[in-house]
Amino acid sequence: MSTVAELIVEALANHGVSSVWGVVGDALNPVTDAIRREDRVEWIGVRHEEVAAFAASAQAQLTGDLAVCMGTVGPGSIHLLNGLYDAKKSHAPVLAICGQVPLAEVGTDFFQEVDNNRLFSDVAVFAETVTSAEQMPQLLERAVNAALGGRGVAVLTLPGDVGGLEVAKGTLPPRFVPPAHPAAASSAAIQDAADAIGADAKVTLLVGCGARAARAEVLSLAETLAAPMVLTLKAKEGLEHDNPYAVGQTGLIGNPAATSAMEDADVLVLVGTDFPYRDWIPTGKTVIQLDSRAEHVGRRTAVTHALVGDARATLRTLLPLLSSREPGRHLQKAQERYGEWMQAQRKLAEPGHDESLLGRLRSKADNPDELIRPEAVAVAIDRHAGPDTIFTSDTGMSTVWLARLVPMSNNRRLVGSFNLGSMANAMPMALGAQALDRDRQVVAFCGDGGLMMLLGDLRTAVTYNLPATFVVFNNGRLGMVKLEQEQGGLPEFGTVLDNPDLAAVGAALGLTTRRVTDPHDLDEAVAQALAARTPYLLDVVTNPDEIAVPGRTKPSQAWGFAIAKAKEHIVSA
Repeated sequence: MSTVAELIVEALANHGVSSVWGVVGDALNPVTDAIRREDRVEWIGVRHEEVAAFAASAQAQLTGDLAVCMGTVGPGSIHLLNGLYDAKKSHAPVLAICGQVPLAEVGTDFFQEVDNNRLFSDVAVFAETVTSAEQMPQLLERAVNAALGGRGVAVLTLPGDVGGLEVAKGTLPPRFVPPAHPAAASSAAIQDAADAIGADAKVTLLVGCGARAARAEVLSLAETLAAPMVLTLKAKEGLEHDNPYAVGQTGLIGNPAATSAMEDADVLVLVGTDFPYRDWIPTGKTVIQLDSRAEHVGRRTAVTHALVGDARATLRTLLPLLSSREPGRHLQKAQERYGEWMQAQRKLAEPGHDESLLGRLRSKADNPDELIRPEAVAVAIDRHAGPDTIFTSDTGMSTVWLARLVPMSNNRRLVGSFNLGSMANAMPMALGAQALDRDRQVVAFCGDGGLMMLLGDLRTAVTYNLPATFVVFNNGRLGMVKLEQEQGGLPEFGTVLDNPDLAAVGAALGLTTRRVTDPHDLDEAVAQALAARTPYLLDVVTNPDEIAVPGRTKPSQAWGFAIAKAKEHIVSA
């Protein structure tokens, strides 16, 4: 005869869940004890529950399947929230098992009591409390099915005196539903879209991660229409490699080729994207939007023709209806401009680029810290990383360098807090990714501000032998905020970070570490770090006044933010 906790753990193991993340304690002791006795599931005890939720979010995004984290009564569950919001906004199926006070104490304002159903009502597609053994396995089935079917967070709350209750003899095992079969948009809508595209309109594609499973069809669409393809950040994975139509990103981390390709088009075709920045989507165009979620259509820009359906199935129906055209100036202009811009970006990473500046600064100061360009770090990582590396990145400048200078080859993966935009996500997500496969290379692009937020969980990598490489872009700044302030005409304030020696801190936590302050040591240091099969922290002291666009003289002129002045800068760069 099984207990409620044993039923939950066995069902998750049968489904294929291989790890559960959290902090042990009180109400969840029956569950962690059941995990202790289940060889198919690894318990990974973190130092902060936020790390548990971020790690689970990363696993769900990488596998497309259920990932699990746990938080015990009150504060333990509250700590999960930020990572769970990341899973929600990333459409990642995550089950959070949360503790609760004993049933008799519920509603009495007991020690640590929190109303979990209310607490998680915004973040979760399902949030219910198990109050008797007779509710199992139905509540577990509903929770998991909601997470998988709704591609979101399910919260199952377990009071302290319920996990150990025995379920009735003969209780059937839980049954989790398979995913729905993807369907194409309606034939009439597809025909209308084909008619709108016509035979000679200039077309630009804006493609998101919802089209990753439709790679062949999206490339055929670009070839047929001779259309430049602007990729969202999340679409780099799976769609960037071997793609002659790709012209990079638009928006806050964009480039002039992508921006002008959208401005110059007569027809914009949005495929599998919920790109959020309205100011970067030009108006006055015929807009066709294809998305599997009806609620995404039209919420960023006015849509002329809506296609609600699976990207692959819909494009397979659309393609035969389109007239093929020869590559014209619209595509060529975008390709040429993107090639020139990328060449200029990579020049920033060349060893001799800052030699004159280097000499001047060294003549004035003995300490050459802050002289390594972050672009050079990203290029070196790309050069030495494997073809199937999983990359994670912190929100902010770390994401910019990865987006611009690290191409995603066929088997590379990319995970970040790209919808929520949280700090401190890169290291926890790297832990989650590495736990899926300890033999696969995982590299985290960490900001110094982000890493310091959850620094203690570097030790989790050591404790559980998770050999990820944590590369810290250590510029002593909240870099993106610094640029935001300058862009808005404000003096820099509150962005300077008084960092300790992060390599020394990492070494104290048991990682292999190295600190790099000289550009001439960078390439060898990156190669050494990525070759190590141990948790490794590479602390690279980078220039806090990096200039992102060649020809600009101020950091405030380097980045486009969602205001008109910033957009003018990036278009004219």
